[in-house]
Amino acid sequence: MSDADDLSTRVAVFKGSRRACAEAALVLEAKGLPYESADLGAESELLVPREGLEAAREELERYALERAPVRSARPVFVPFAGAGVGSGLYAALLILVAYCAGIQASGADWLARGSLDARRGAAREWWRAVTALTLHLDQAHLLGNLLFGVAIGFLAGRAFGPGIAWASILAAAAAANYADMLISPSTHRAVGASTAVFAALGLLVGFAWRHGLTRRERFNYTYGPVFGGVALLALLGAGAGDQHVDVLAHALGFASGGATGWLYSRLGVPMSRGRHVQIAAGGAALALVALAWSLALRR
Repeated sequence: MSDADDLSTRVAVFKGSRRACAEAALVLEAKGLPYESADLGAESELLVPREGLEAAREELERYALERAPVRSARPVFVPFAGAGVGSGLYAALLILVAYCAGIQASGADWLARGSLDARRGAAREWWRAVTALTLHLDQAHLLGNLLFGVAIGFLAGRAFGPGIAWASILAAAAAANYADMLISPSTHRAVGASTAVFAALGLLVGFAWRHGLTRRERFNYTYGPVFGGVALLALLGAGAGDQHVDVLAHALGFASGGATGWLYSRLGVPMSRGRHVQIAAGGAALALVALAWSLALRR
């Protein structure tokens, strides 16, 4: 039989670079399937007998599937309902405290009783870490925290549910305020919900970053939420030229919220989408604020 007759009985089963062709040849050889390699210059191809074409093609396809990287399916995000309710209660609480402070309800100086105070021994008054979050110096200060807090808190409410979101924001912000009170100079005083706003931002960033780390994605998708959150912190929380901005509290709030969001993502929080869980968490947050103000006004 001539070479031309021999080639006429064989068909190409694979064509590619020399390296890829050599790898495919090893697969066929391991399965005991006959083949011939033909050099095409920059490329090569594998030829197999016509009767063995299907078997060779099946083995190469199976090998290709085994080598393909397995990507876990991304979970479908289903936003929680009621995010607007949580943001509305946040706004109502800040406005109520602003009104009470303005008229000095109960005959008390609410700013003096509830502001963050780093003087020696003030750390025993832990409630200041909570009450300071609800106080503001003027209408512009209040309006800014209302706008940003409602917007970012709404997003957090859709991600975690309104009750868990705002309870987590309050806890992270209060922890940041307490740390600020411990490490700041003794003359330091501060009020404002901005620490809570940055805790909410950190909560979302930590949650998104942790989800990015669980997938084999490009660098920008993995660390993008972190860079975006830090950029917003620098833009909105640094307060260049404004001596009244508590930069340390903003940074601590962002860090505390970020750690909470990262932990929540790792633990799968919220574990239940039940309404009673959200109501209980939100109720606990409101109860903590009420307790803190009760202690502040009694003293």
